[in-house]
Amino acid sequence: MSEKETKGAGAFDIIIETPRGCRNKYAYDKVAKAFKLTKIMPVGMVFPFDFGFIPNTKGDDGDPLDVLIIMDEAAYPGCVVECRIVGVLKAMQTEDEKTTVENDRLIAVSVLSHTYNDVKDLKDVNKNVLRDIEHFFVSYNAMAGKKFQPQGWGDAREAMQLIEKSKK
Repeated sequence: MSEKETKGAGAFDIIIETPRGCRNKYAYDKVAKAFKLTKIMPVGMVFPFDFGFIPNTKGDDGDPLDVLIIMDEAAYPGCVVECRIVGVLKAMQTEDEKTTVENDRLIAVSVLSHTYNDVKDLKDVNKNVLRDIEHFFVSYNAMAGKKFQPQGWGDAREAMQLIEKSKK
């Protein structure tokens, strides 16, 4: 059975790298087989929701697909959270003055969430929250010397297409 068949359409296990409300940015280190502290953000800047990735996927930037997880409370690095994919923030990211790649951010909701259990698609997310998510990624990347250019929002269907493409 595929992951989609066992969890239901649009549900995936997401591995948390950085918890909501955290200034520390963690990333999974394949060599050490552990989570490594990669950055500390300035005072007052924190992740708005848990941030992680879908295992066994690969985006245009060479990394697993990034996911921002909306749920009731923060998890912790390494925690596996079953989520339904509700949409995607489409974006282009320039790492240096020459290299620009597609680097979308999937948006998901924990299937166990009580507070957000009615969120099935991006249209169910408050528009101010979506604007804040865009602003966070633009600001976060600017601090790292990268340019993050939002290209609009995609629905759950578009997000699922990106996931399917990333597994090939």
